[in-house]
Amino acid sequence: MRVLLALLCILSAVPAGAQTTWVTGAVEDSITHNPLPGVTVSVMNDTVKVATNKYGLFRIVIPPGGTTLLFEHPKFFSRTIAIEKYSRMLVALTPRDKNAAAVSDIAMAKAKAKARASHSSNPNYGNIGMGIRTFFDETYGTIYENKFVATMKNPSSNFALDVDRAAYSNIRRFIRLKEPVPADAVRIEEMVNYFHYDYPLPDSNRLLAINTSYAICPWEPRHKLLQIAVRAKQVDINSLPASNLVFLIDVSGSMGQQNKLPLLQAAFRVLVNNLRPKDRVAIVAYAGTPGVILPATSGTQKEKILNAIDYLSAGGATAGEAAIKMAYQIAVENFIKDGNNRVIMATDGDFNVGQTSDQEMEDLITQKKESGVLLTCLGFGMGDYKDSKLEALSSKGNGNFAYIDNLEEANKIFAREFGSTLFTVAKDARAQVWFNPEVVKAYRLIGYENKVLADNSGEDDNIAGGIIGAGHCAVALYEIIPRDTLPADSALGQVKLWYREPADSNTITMEHDIDGKYTAFEDASADFRFASSVALLGLLLRKSSYRGDGNTNMVLSIAKRSLGADNGGYRKEFLKLVKELKKTGNLK
Repeated sequence: MRVLLALLCILSAVPAGAQTTWVTGAVEDSITHNPLPGVTVSVMNDTVKVATNKYGLFRIVIPPGGTTLLFEHPKFFSRTIAIEKYSRMLVALTPRDKNAAAVSDIAMAKAKAKARASHSSNPNYGNIGMGIRTFFDETYGTIYENKFVATMKNPSSNFALDVDRAAYSNIRRFIRLKEPVPADAVRIEEMVNYFHYDYPLPDSNRLLAINTSYAICPWEPRHKLLQIAVRAKQVDINSLPASNLVFLIDVSGSMGQQNKLPLLQAAFRVLVNNLRPKDRVAIVAYAGTPGVILPATSGTQKEKILNAIDYLSAGGATAGEAAIKMAYQIAVENFIKDGNNRVIMATDGDFNVGQTSDQEMEDLITQKKESGVLLTCLGFGMGDYKDSKLEALSSKGNGNFAYIDNLEEANKIFAREFGSTLFTVAKDARAQVWFNPEVVKAYRLIGYENKVLADNSGEDDNIAGGIIGAGHCAVALYEIIPRDTLPADSALGQVKLWYREPADSNTITMEHDIDGKYTAFEDASADFRFASSVALLGLLLRKSSYRGDGNTNMVLSIAKRSLGADNGGYRKEFLKLVKELKKTGNLK
């Protein structure tokens, strides 16, 4: 889907009798459909003019008598457009150069370079958290790496299944800024699960399918690598249940930067454009105090919803506690039985009014979860970004968590992966992996440190697990130290799953035996190998003592040969990020 579908903005008039009109809109490249920053928008025969921001958005006041807008950019042909009341304005400009795509990329790169230069020349640069060296206000939960466990002492490993992807896009932000990545920002399971994998879908009578693969570990050839993939069923978007959504939007002073509220507004436009007639949306905005910006509104009234989003502005303190309570109250009042009832919180996580500690906010969300309303947390921005708080809230709220670093990420989450982001097919999902002590000497779960469950959690229905969306694939990797001598044809172990359907309190169980036969790493599937390369990068970023002989060259070598179909080009983007890490010297 074209990125600029996200940026369709409305033309809005002030109340009847007023003498001026505000026009908002978006400008795109007619060839690549990328947003165009730095386009001059002016009123013909007048001095009023503005420039599009980094997301191609603009807002301009039309003086009395103004009838036409002029759009100008040195690399594109100019265009004039008549102003029409209550129409949406999406403007496409044609590149002057024949090599249009290249010109567009250059224009975008120059705009980004200019923005970076502007930040670096700002005397307050060190206070906005651009990277780890001046990184005073971003917080991450401390991660203690999983160690090898002797199978004779404890043959079972328990963890909550997770399909969050926030860590990967956040890491991407640091790499693109040419800054070192904080070790505690690296949650390896979220890196691995960012990508699409083509493991088999479940049978028609099942919600989930378990797939396992076993091969030699590339960074430690004396060890083996076990990959467990849990794939959820695909669901046609039109057949998904109706949604009752409450957008909970942070408009506090800390959200005033370009990569926060303006990007947030652009991201929510993507979601709005994917709403169906049977869906409805309410909007709560909060700074010092929360307020209802839009009551529950049908998905048919996109212009009204976009209007409410478009006129948000930042300022004030952050009353997260009161806002959360209000959003859940509205969601409960409009609750749809057997529907998708969800609060979507968009913030940098910097709560400073009311309950503000991680534990207090977790307790509040845990209480609200009992209403049957799910929670999606969207993180934005740099500086004041509280990753630890948002991760904890999404976990306690039976929800998911994403970090949006650019408009393409918003398009991925709310357009390409609309169903899997917003529609849960399994909740309280957790796994237990039992290893055969005769075959496995020791094992280590790679990542999932924050999702590890107690040894006796398997049969306990009170244990909260994770959620899995429609079509999602949750991948877990274990590094295995095998026994020196192995009994013939012995099974490696068994995977057992527990989960509930969204509207059902009954627990469903699944079991899957793991074959002890392994392959050479080169003979494993492309999905297995690519996931392994991503996990290895995570080990390197964490400077893990378990990285063995792994290095960036190994990551690149594996990933290059494991691109597969690469829908969306995300695997190729991964290669570019690793190469960028090598150039900057932030990863040896």
